Amino acid sequence: MKVGDKVLCINAIIDPDKLEEIKKDFENWVTKDEEYTIREVLSNDGIVTGLLLEEIYNYPKFFKLINRFQEPAFATWRFRKLEKASIQVEMGETIEVYTNTYEQN
Repeated sequence: MKVGDKVLCINAIIDPDKLEEIKKDFENWVTKDEEYTIREVLSNDGIVTGLLLEEIYNYPKFFKLINRFQEPAFATWRFRKLEKASIQVEMGETIEVYTNTYEQN
């Protein structure tokens, strides 16, 4: 995943054990089945890669684990990248759409 990619939130569930921590860190949260655009990818010192989204902003916080202030990021496993596809419509016009390529087991 990279900046500018369109992604679909596939998991917005918050573990009950982490609910208080999440509420403290995130003013705004993702919604399952909503599409978002990646505005930044954060490596978080290799601990867990996180995404910042164009559609959601949160205030920066100090995180002891990575020893710095930054906007809280959403874990990449909460999303699936949407693939761009072209389709042809009436009069030979071509439009681009994002497709959902996720297969459920």
